[in-house]
Amino acid sequence: MGKKAKQDIPLHKVIMVGSGGVGKSALTLQYMYGDFVEEYDPTKADSYRKKISLDSHSCQIDILDTAGQEEYAAIRDNYYRSGEGFLCVFSICEYESFVHTQEFRDQIARVLDDDKVPFILVGNKADLGQLRRVNAAEATERAAGWGCHYMETSAKTRQNVEEVYTLLLRQIQERKLGSKDRDRKRKKRKCVIL
Repeated sequence: MGKKAKQDIPLHKVIMVGSGGVGKSALTLQYMYGDFVEEYDPTKADSYRKKISLDSHSCQIDILDTAGQEEYAAIRDNYYRSGEGFLCVFSICEYESFVHTQEFRDQIARVLDDDKVPFILVGNKADLGQLRRVNAAEATERAAGWGCHYMETSAKTRQNVEEVYTLLLRQIQERKLGSKDRDRKRKKRKCVIL
């Protein structure tokens, strides 16, 4: 029973994307462990998994924290294919990182051939509002154009960290449930009674 029960817990795969230095790893570590790490080596790619409760149901989240550096671009497509939902992170203090979000969105849509995949645009470093270079209205407008949510977070103060992951996980879960319903209806239609 123990083994089977463990296998029945849904696994949701989240991919962190965004330019280097925007705080993808800081957000991930804050969410996973409640820690804020000020300085660390640039990530190649790290994977994290934990069991959580989502709307009173147990599930597992698997987070792939990708490298924002361009030298790792060749392996990104493989990462994207494994994802069920994406947090596209930029720094509100660095306009260029916001510009690059369009490339990440385009790459993901191209690789998955799906522009409806669960996706949230995330403006990180909200605690540094005095250094803001990206207007919240502009980011909200971009997200609306993509048909997704925009949220501002701070890995340092934990602002909206839990909320952004929960929102994405709900989107992934709804998509999976919708897919199961479609499969069930398809199977019912194929049934022939003689």
